[in-house]
Amino acid sequence: MKKLFALIALMVMFIGPACARDSITRDSNVLPAEAKSILKTYYPKTQVNHIKIDSKTFGGNEYDVILADGTELDFDNDGKLKEIDCGMNAVPDGLVLKPIREYIAKNFNGQKISSLEIKSRKYDVELMNGVDLEFDRAGNFIRIDD
Repeated sequence: MKKLFALIALMVMFIGPACARDSITRDSNVLPAEAKSILKTYYPKTQVNHIKIDSKTFGGNEYDVILADGTELDFDNDGKLKEIDCGMNAVPDGLVLKPIREYIAKNFNGQKISSLEIKSRKYDVELMNGVDLEFDRAGNFIRIDD
């Protein structure tokens, strides 16, 4: 019985990842509605360079969108923004919680956000000067990240 269980476990371990496939396209119509809305609202004139669709083993997709200006956006299966990296450009204010924008304006005069990562319990924010900040899900400052 143990050998059968071990054999099944090995098969799942090797076959599972083989079923997960990545595909690349330029067609933004493959994105969920919420992701398309973000692109249309904040990047209406910026062309999509490519979209990498990461098909997960146990269902669902993740979408990595690269725009022509170098901006990278990651969306989950529902089209919710998970991460945005604008390089040397600023993350659009509408994608950042108001308390986070206000804290940065008050404490980091003139600095703009270059990337934002939305996690289950916090926001990781990187400023143009390289300072990394952490905020809770309500937008309250937690700490400067090393």
